[in-house]
Amino acid sequence: MNPPLQMGANTALASPKGTVTVSHDVSNTIDVSLTAFLLTGADKVQGDSGIIFYNQPKAPSGAATFIPAMIAGQTKVHKMDFDMSKVPAGIVKIAITLTEDHHTGFSNVKNLKAEIRTDQEVIQLIPSSFTTENGIVVLEIYVRNGQTKAKSIWRGFNSGLEGLCENFGVEVEEEEKMISSEPKMAATELQSKSSKSAFSSISLEKVTGNISLDKGQKPVIIEKTPEITATVSWKTGTDYDIYALVYTKNGRQIDVAMFGAQGTPPLSTYGNGAVEHMGDVGRNSGSTKTEIIKLRLTNDILAVVPVVYSAQSNGTGSFYRYKVSMSIDNHKGTSVTISSKNANNNDRIYTCVPGILHNTDDGIIISPLEYYSKPNSENRPRLQMGPLNLVEVFMDQGPVNDYK
Repeated sequence: MNPPLQMGANTALASPKGTVTVSHDVSNTIDVSLTAFLLTGADKVQGDSGIIFYNQPKAPSGAATFIPAMIAGQTKVHKMDFDMSKVPAGIVKIAITLTEDHHTGFSNVKNLKAEIRTDQEVIQLIPSSFTTENGIVVLEIYVRNGQTKAKSIWRGFNSGLEGLCENFGVEVEEEEKMISSEPKMAATELQSKSSKSAFSSISLEKVTGNISLDKGQKPVIIEKTPEITATVSWKTGTDYDIYALVYTKNGRQIDVAMFGAQGTPPLSTYGNGAVEHMGDVGRNSGSTKTEIIKLRLTNDILAVVPVVYSAQSNGTGSFYRYKVSMSIDNHKGTSVTISSKNANNNDRIYTCVPGILHNTDDGIIISPLEYYSKPNSENRPRLQMGPLNLVEVFMDQGPVNDYK
């Protein structure tokens, strides 16, 4: 192993290609994301293809490839492959960055580590200490005089993803700036100055068959059929409830739930059955329990967000322990499942958002989110239209659920 690389230091790499790995302790109070920016000599991106993250995981040139995060024990591991021999014309460096998307700051990210690994070497990067910063440029990889090199940066931003985007020439519209201090958005879609829509540069795969999606993976699109079901299942032993947040073209949020919340009455169906809850299963002796919401989507519905909830009054039970999962089935041969793989054994996490469904003319776009509420929070999520014509999810920002 090579000597550790201190902040501000640079070193030559033995190969133009390798992997950057960032790791930290798992916690439900933080949500760290890894993004790479392919930069010109002016430290700016050339366009959408220069932003590599979980919704656009590979540069067309092959210069950078995002690898979905994994959890090993109590450690979360993020990776980005790089190959400087494949950078497109005009690109001189790759910046590897982190954001803490719950906006609690990197002071709460414990045991933060980073390393560069090639076939011939492992180089550790010694991190700086952080306080309120929620965005970091970790390192830069570049070529000088034909030699691939790396520089340890560890520069922090208090404006998180917004600060990183503006620093690298990515347009951040005014509405996005206004909400930049809120919890993580449903789709961290980045828009360069040449971009026209959130999915314009991201080639979505239309899938069929039985598909499993994990947090960090690219969204998929399925055929929109007259009836789609969202089914949540879990091992028996506790009482979960599913409800749906509906966002309409006129900017309204409608909560379809068998129980109410502060100022929000119970509602079992919306839009003459466009979104319909099929009933609370309560507690029973079966080995697996399910609750179902049927979707007969009309054009006035932009998005549906199924939510899994376990009230504090139900007793203890983590999403991880009871193997909670959500499946979206179009009853025409396609089912997409998102499981709570990133949950932990914390019994004080009461709300999970597995994913979001965007209703489009081309089909139903399913994005895996796997968001969790803050410990002890029984507030519902809140939906809001973002600047990129995508509905965004804000955890813990809605009304408090009624006592059950």
